Amino acid sequence: MGAWWWSYLLAAGGIAGIWLAGRKDPRGWLLGLLMQVLWALYAIATGQPGFLLTAVGYGLVYGRNWLRWRKAP
Repeated sequence: MGAWWWSYLLAAGGIAGIWLAGRKDPRGWLLGLLMQVLWALYAIATGQPGFLLTAVGYGLVYGRNWLRWRKAP
């Protein structure tokens, strides 16, 4: 996975998720969570453990927020 464009594609997906969440669309958090899975795979494929740690941290936050926003009145 040496293509430089992967990181840009992953960043764009994460930004889209945050944008949706900012519009009060809980699917934004789900998109962000799914993007973290891809970031984790990218981190493993490129040997960048810092990205893996970040993906886990962000993934926990995205998942928590998605669950909370789904249950909001």
